[in-house]
Amino acid sequence: MRTFGFNDIWFIVQAAQWTLALSLIAFTGGTIGGLILALARTSANVVAQRLATGFIQVFQGTPLLMQLFLIFFGAPVLGFEISPWIAAGIALTLNTSAFLGEIWRGCIQAIPRGQWEAAEALGLHYFARMRHVVLPQAFKIALPPTVGYMVQVIKGTSLAAIIGFTEITRAGQIINNATFEPLLVFSVVGALYFALCWPLSVWASRIERRQALALAR
Repeated sequence: MRTFGFNDIWFIVQAAQWTLALSLIAFTGGTIGGLILALARTSANVVAQRLATGFIQVFQGTPLLMQLFLIFFGAPVLGFEISPWIAAGIALTLNTSAFLGEIWRGCIQAIPRGQWEAAEALGLHYFARMRHVVLPQAFKIALPPTVGYMVQVIKGTSLAAIIGFTEITRAGQIINNATFEPLLVFSVVGALYFALCWPLSVWASRIERRQALALAR
């Protein structure tokens, strides 16, 4: 056992880069997957609607921790050896896709029906209507909740510590096992998460206030 010191703090701070990298992977992949799911949920294709709805229900209705376990421990059973990094990236991407897909589905459906009918009257097919008429308007509605959900993605990366991925929480566990000073160690861990998440929360609130003011005018 040794005393908790600056080198230990620096080790935890350095692990933040992997938290941010994993969050970026999850959010980038989740953005692509979420858009596909949102478009499928709002399309006229019944099969696409049901497949997207089933995917969302599965990943929203089960814990992220269980999804991490199934991918990390299930892949070797199927003959695929994957690292904690890949398992965490896949699980968080799929989970983020489900939540963003549902958020954006609501934003798309919030666009007044008159806008859809006007696009149809112009003879635009589904993807043209979405690209030129619906999605630009839905983007403005979706921005605050999307930025707010980024906070959940960053916090969700802490679960990757369970499968051995060394991000902020895992770094804290390693240092705590060496120093046996959990109060100090996890205070630093908590402070780092706050430093990463708080600016996003403030940004989301400001965007929401701006939109509210714009609508009030």
